[in-house]
Amino acid sequence: MTKFIYTLLFTLSFTMVTHGASKTFNIKDYGAVGNGTSDDAKAIQKAINACHAAKGGQVIIPAGHTFMAGPFDLKSNIEFQVETGAVLLANPDEKVYKKSAFRENPGEGTIWIGGEHIENLTICGGGIIDGNGISFMGEELDDSYILKPFNVIDPRPHMITIVGGKNLRIRDLTIRNSAYWTVHLIGCNDVSISDITLLNSLKVRNSDGIDLDHSKNVRISNCYIESGDDCICLKNRREYEEFGSCENITVTNCTMTSRSCAIKIGSENMDTIRNVVFNNCIINASNRGIGIQNRDEGIVSHVIFSNMIIQSVLFSDVWWGKAEPIYITAYRRAKINHKDANWRFPKGATEGRVGEVRDITFSNIKCSGENGIYVSAESADKISDVYFDQVDLFVNKTTSHNGGIYDRRPSEVEGMVKGSTSGFYFDKATNITIRNSSVRWGDNKPDYFSHALESYEVTNLKVFNFEGEAAFRNKEKQRIVK
Repeated sequence: MTKFIYTLLFTLSFTMVTHGASKTFNIKDYGAVGNGTSDDAKAIQKAINACHAAKGGQVIIPAGHTFMAGPFDLKSNIEFQVETGAVLLANPDEKVYKKSAFRENPGEGTIWIGGEHIENLTICGGGIIDGNGISFMGEELDDSYILKPFNVIDPRPHMITIVGGKNLRIRDLTIRNSAYWTVHLIGCNDVSISDITLLNSLKVRNSDGIDLDHSKNVRISNCYIESGDDCICLKNRREYEEFGSCENITVTNCTMTSRSCAIKIGSENMDTIRNVVFNNCIINASNRGIGIQNRDEGIVSHVIFSNMIIQSVLFSDVWWGKAEPIYITAYRRAKINHKDANWRFPKGATEGRVGEVRDITFSNIKCSGENGIYVSAESADKISDVYFDQVDLFVNKTTSHNGGIYDRRPSEVEGMVKGSTSGFYFDKATNITIRNSSVRWGDNKPDYFSHALESYEVTNLKVFNFEGEAAFRNKEKQRIVK
């Protein structure tokens, strides 16, 4: 009797394992070569289609191979597993990339790995997804690559673009070398991105790390990101306006480096960005640390930044930013002759307006860099209720790049503004509170280093327990102009 029970249990166990194996779809079984030069996109798509038709399972990119591939689409109920020791490499041939990343707007890149209106997708595995980004660049300069000219379609591929996704998981991967945006999630709901290493060349312009576009209920945690452009960016692009607001976003335990802005909210924001928390993050050697850059009619509200270390340094004018560790601006978008100008304003409009930025909190932030905190708007009612609590700055000149400038691009008013470098510089806002904060100066102090606090046309500025002296003794501790 005992022997019969044991045999029955073994049979049941074996049946379950066999059933599990039937849900695994190895791309080599569908014709993938994996020699790094043959395009395996068709084989990958066959494996994905078969997995989807079977109501779900694992699509395996097996270890020990480099699979070069052109565009393909992910589908629902799939775990797309890039095994440790496997590399999925973007095809360097520009001609294979034909689908616009922004629908009818063809001038801002194409799609490599895509997916629309899909559910229950996991991208994982411990391997590498490589965008082959340098293959799409022009000549290498000291701090960047020249962007190749194009007529209508910019062929540079965005690496992963999911539109209208639900229940998405991206984890335990290295994603690297993007030629344009890396992970672009549009109108997605219930997303977790965790434990990824995202490494883009710091010389590649537009190489954003993670872009959350009209997305909701997103958690990003335990990630390391290096990116020429913004590391993590929240926005609402006009091409996808039907998806509504971007809201309920949390980011924790991440380390970031950027030639532009490590954490960006905006500049594209035609709807609402709200209920956002960034906590326990480190920003190293970035041109700008935290940036709220409102340039369209959308509203930014209820955002908290806490328990962070920020180091900012100056780079050339190729990159937006002037080493501001914290930056909040609200200006109408510039009217410029640019490849994407017609997509920036509401349909039929030739100019736009800017929405409000309000209820923004910074708590326990330690900043060091070549510039101070900058808050500026076209009128005082556009930025309101900003709170700085335990925000400490150390300002010191460390590079040869020119300072004493604030960068308001892309703004209808002057983009580059000369001014003194003060610890806190406020220009038109309402209800700003500074509490338990400080400003210190390093030994390298150019003559444009100025006040601990400089303020112009701020309604209801409150300062409690603030420590800081002017950079030079012959300057006032604070300069406040009503």
